[in-house]
Amino acid sequence: MMKRFNFNSATKAMLGAGLLSLLLTACGGSDGKDGEDGKPGVVGVNIDATPTLKADFTNATVEAGKVTVNFTLENANGVAVLGLTKDHDIRFGIAQLTHVTVATDDPAKPADRGFQWQAYINDKKAPGTVPTGVDNLNPSDQYQANVEAAAKCDSCLVDHGDGSYSYTYQANIANVTEPLTITYSADATQRATLELELPQVTANAHLDWQPSTGKTEGIQTRNVVSIETCYTCHQPESLALHGGRRIDIENCASCHTATSGDPESGNSVDFTYMIHAIHKGADRNTVDANGAPLAAPYKIVGYGGKVIDYGKVNFPQKPAADCTSCHLEGVNAPANADLFKADLSNTACIACHTEKPSSNHSSTDCVACHNATEPYGGTGSAAKRHGDVLKAYTDAEAMSVKFTNVGANNTGKITFDVQVVDKDGNAVEKAFVSQSSRVVVAWDSDKDYPSDASASYSKRRIALNEGTYNEVSKTYSLTGTNFNLPADANGKTFELFSTLDVCFNNGGYGVAAVIMTDCSAANVRKVAVKETPYHFVWKDNGVDSSATAKNRREIIDAAKCQGCHNQEIHHYDNGVNCQTCHTSDKGLKTDTNYPGGKIPTSFAWKAHEREGHYLKYAGVQSGTVLKTDCATCHTVDKSNVITGITLGRAPTRTWRFGDMANNGADIWISSDTGTCLSCHQKYLSDTAKSHIETNGGILNGSSAADVQTRASESCATCHTPTQLSEVHGN
Repeated sequence: MMKRFNFNSATKAMLGAGLLSLLLTACGGSDGKDGEDGKPGVVGVNIDATPTLKADFTNATVEAGKVTVNFTLENANGVAVLGLTKDHDIRFGIAQLTHVTVATDDPAKPADRGFQWQAYINDKKAPGTVPTGVDNLNPSDQYQANVEAAAKCDSCLVDHGDGSYSYTYQANIANVTEPLTITYSADATQRATLELELPQVTANAHLDWQPSTGKTEGIQTRNVVSIETCYTCHQPESLALHGGRRIDIENCASCHTATSGDPESGNSVDFTYMIHAIHKGADRNTVDANGAPLAAPYKIVGYGGKVIDYGKVNFPQKPAADCTSCHLEGVNAPANADLFKADLSNTACIACHTEKPSSNHSSTDCVACHNATEPYGGTGSAAKRHGDVLKAYTDAEAMSVKFTNVGANNTGKITFDVQVVDKDGNAVEKAFVSQSSRVVVAWDSDKDYPSDASASYSKRRIALNEGTYNEVSKTYSLTGTNFNLPADANGKTFELFSTLDVCFNNGGYGVAAVIMTDCSAANVRKVAVKETPYHFVWKDNGVDSSATAKNRREIIDAAKCQGCHNQEIHHYDNGVNCQTCHTSDKGLKTDTNYPGGKIPTSFAWKAHEREGHYLKYAGVQSGTVLKTDCATCHTVDKSNVITGITLGRAPTRTWRFGDMANNGADIWISSDTGTCLSCHQKYLSDTAKSHIETNGGILNGSSAADVQTRASESCATCHTPTQLSEVHGN
């Protein structure tokens, strides 16, 4: 049998070279010299085919006002990306970090406003189509920072053939007089930006450098907030703005400058102003000429004349904006992370508080009084004033709630003692504890808590003023008189959830310190003591000290909730334990804005559907928080796999919804189906309904018992956690 041999190209080349050598030798040899080795070919991937892309500036120069930048393109594996041309959608920006001072009444003492970015490329734009019937729009001509497109220049972009490129700006930064005069300084920090948007991927890059020295390190910077901090609440893809082309915060900051505005609304789009105004959301107010409160939501008019009303943003500011939510300091923080403490600019102040935040203010020069060096008497710096509001919450967080003597009286009602304890372990005086604040009792807290039918939340809560108080031990003795313990209590995991409040003064003008205050005083602030619920196993008439309380499977990550929310989420602000009251079968609430006029009050519905969360289809409809990304709230394991959305875990659970086609009449929904409907009820197609019912789901139960009798859900067979994550954009 003939043997077959397969030769690769290298082997064939070697054999060919050997055979040629023999032939030449046979012909009498050769005195010719071997040719020089050829240059190795470039290893790369074509720009139109790469699914990943990274752009990096390598250096920049300025000669006679003409800026030239060098940059590289690579894929995620570090392989050169080849073939970029001017006809790809690539644009470049250029800005200078300028030291800004403002004249004051004393010519010898101009106000220092720190360093701010100023773009060299600007346009002046007149208002386009201005929507009618919209409040707070003041159309006017505005300057807008811009970038330049490489496509407008035939020779500016140079391809070096190895994944490296050069670009010479069309703008001459040494001669900028229109529409704004920008004075170039070789000693000032300059920032070049790049935006490259392909059909399949987008890349941004920036380079900060000092032209006089060529330095990129040890120069003046203004890097205040990291984009990673934004991702605490926002999904990365939701912050791909301007049609998806701008994804780096450095590119945003150098284009959204102090001279930039929105012509249709007349509002500034300066980055500092815009971000603070947006996130003040529904709480942004001013006063009218008579000093009466007046809503002042931040609005801009987008492409096509669409009004974007950020007054619908529900980013929780209460009790006040916690600057450290965004301005994170410490390890790996931006170089200027502490700049917010410098009190150099009014921009952030008036963005949140508006140009005239109250009738007590006649000036918009906030930092003239609120500064860290020479504050006007009684005011303190901005950091102190925000800190005054938050200090009560910090102090309350150091306190604790102590439960003892849990048992049952002779009528079968639960009894227990409770104290509020300060950071040193001492019981807090009655005068400082709100007597109307409550403890909530629950059982089956390792599952889904008591059904609303067997023991409603309103009956399971016990106020301090319903019990007795021991003056000596500073202890409250409480009895759950409005509900019965379950007949099968033995072996069940119980929970005592504290919503107890401690009272503090409000801080403010002239207040030296924020301290605990008698609750009977006027205008006190009531702050919940942060304490995890007390879990225990019931046996006979009290706690089974030999048994370990079971834990509910982790569904949401409470730390993620706190990452977006401030100290006050809604009410009973002791952490995130909403599900102890807002059970799946809790009653409906009238809401004329919802189809049918009634909404569920279950925790899942509130977390998924309410305007503050479901921003893609509700509220501001901006899409900047894609709550369809389950990892935003749900738990993930060490491999970043979402573990908190497993279907099929509670087949007997039922949900109460309002019938959208029947004036919100009660309908009962099966377990997994109800979870899905907490987002999708308003958007459920007939096809989806048929799919649910075919697979054992109940959409129209007449009662909880009816659902439990008929339901036979098989959702978990196909809808694994991984599949659900993929469907919802993870």
